[in-house]
Amino acid sequence: MSIVSAREMMLEAAEGKYAVGAFNITNLIQMEAVVEAAIEKNAPLIIQTSVTPSKFLGKEVLVSIYRTLAESAPIPICLHLDHSTSVEYCIECADAGYTNLMIDASKQDYEENIRQTKQVVDHCHALGAISVEGELGTVSGVEDQVIVAEDEAQLCSPQQAVDFVERTGVDIFAPAIGTAHGVYKTKNPKVDFERLGKINQMLNGNGVKTPLVVHGGTGLSKEYAIKLVEMGGAKFNVSTELKYALINATYGYISENREQYNPGKIDIVVKDAIRNVVGRWIDILGSADKA
Repeated sequence: MSIVSAREMMLEAAEGKYAVGAFNITNLIQMEAVVEAAIEKNAPLIIQTSVTPSKFLGKEVLVSIYRTLAESAPIPICLHLDHSTSVEYCIECADAGYTNLMIDASKQDYEENIRQTKQVVDHCHALGAISVEGELGTVSGVEDQVIVAEDEAQLCSPQQAVDFVERTGVDIFAPAIGTAHGVYKTKNPKVDFERLGKINQMLNGNGVKTPLVVHGGTGLSKEYAIKLVEMGGAKFNVSTELKYALINATYGYISENREQYNPGKIDIVVKDAIRNVVGRWIDILGSADKA
């Protein structure tokens, strides 16, 4: 039960009107903290790694740690590769044991996006038990190696969304709706809730077939997050907030304990900070006790 694909848990989330938290990690301490928080809340979990930490730490190392943690956990857990612009690296991670891949060809022209996404889908479906996320439109901000200026961002066309999903066979779908990676410059970002709802109705109005993903969770208010889930978001990505929690907790501890030289104490402080962030998001997304 513990090692699953994102599609498995997201189908249940979409039908149950809640979202699965998808949390980006950059090291083992964060990964352990995310898993511990989800276990405490009895919530399904998606662990995400961007391409840079995946390559730095080693995809095989991450898969081994993931399997060790997931196999002993009483909750379903997925390991997801986030925003890979490389078909080849998606395939490498699928072969290594990731259970969900995102091929982000959203900055390519439409037909090339379809071609690259379908290439990853075909490979993962041939392996079995691996789902694929695709994106249409472009989300502004910075996410690992993916940089999109605000004036370059393009919202997803609902009509194209249907065509894209049908032609690629993608398992889960991330439409650009005005959310952004990184930190929002305003408390009230222009998020097109109705667009997400329309896409969800067109794809899943007769039963959930292709669950939807919301990118850019960090900085969104509780009210925004809840409405995005109501409109069909079944996977909710949080990355930057976990990075801030790690760095701020580390800085705070070192600043107050300059004469201490026990890295384990820093790890404890960081774990607590990450658990608090993840636990709060699980409550907002309504996935507590849904494992």
